[in-house]
Formats: sequence, structure tokens, C-alpha cells
Amino acid sequence: MKKSLIAAALLAGSAFATMAHAADGTINFTGNITDATCTVTPSTANQTVRLGDVASSGLTAVGATSAPSRFNIVLTACPATATSATIKFDGPSDAANSSLLALTAGAGVATGVGVGLYEQDAVTQIPVGGTSASRTLSTTVDTTFNFIAKYVATNATVVAGSANATSAFTVSYN
Repeated sequence: MKKSLIAAALLAGSAFATMAHAADGTINFTGNITDATCTVTPSTANQTVRLGDVASSGLTAVGATSAPSRFNIVLTACPATATSATIKFDGPSDAANSSLLALTAGAGVATGVGVGLYEQDAVTQIPVGGTSASRTLSTTVDTTFNFIAKYVATNATVVAGSANATSAFTVSYN
């Protein structure tokens, strides 16, 4: 008898629990599966960009930047179905400015500074998690995306130390 009462109570409770979960909205996921993509050239797939040694006294105001360091990502062997692409940079963002890459944690790390990524004009910033400007792809010649990296002060006082950062990148096809 007790087992029947427990089963009846669980059944009744689950009916009410189902009614309590009403949908508040809908999210649609869209995209395409492609049969081929471009190849990132080996020399630009994994690279080190040297930002150099920068005096903390040169970064004395929030937003002050170091000299630019150029780097590029080259796409080759693009199929005809891929007509344009963007580059998305991901990585840990700086606590004071989420548009910047945070410095790699550890002993002796500089503070009050992050790494900014920019389009080739050195002015248009690409926020962490954001995408670059779109480029038209070619099936016959390599497509080069040119970028700039700079240290950016996030505090009026920058404390000296190692200032390394890491970003992964993803090519998105339009």
C-alpha cells in the first residue's frame, strides 16, 4: 500500500514539475557544413610576434600604446566555394579592458597592460572574441590578412615584468 502511495505521489509531482517549465524564448542555430576550406600556411599557423622591450615609463596613461608589431595570417589553396573570410581571435581577456588579451599569468608578470590586436591600419582594434574585416579569397593566389599587435596600458601605472600573451585564431568563411 505504501509503495502505491509513493508511486502515485511521484507521478503527480512529475506532472506538476513539467508544467512549471514554460519556454520563454527560442534560439535558432544556423550555419553550413563546407566540403573544403583554405589552408593556413604553416609559417603563419603557429607563430611568435615579438613586441620587444618597452619601458614602463612609455605607458603612463590608460590607453597609451607601444610601437606596433606587424604579423599576418596567410590562406592558400582556397576552394571556389569559399569567397570571403574573417579571422576571429580568442584568448583570455584583460580584467581591466576586455577588448585586450590578458598577459600570461605567473611570477614576475607585468601589470597594468594588455595586448591589443588591430587591423593593418594600426587604429581599428579587433576585440578579443571579435572578428577582423572580411577579405575576398582567391583560388589562384594566397590571401594575406595583415594585423598589428601593441601593448596597451590599462592603468596609469604599468609595473615592469614579463609581458607575454597567447591567442588562438579561427578562420570563418562567409
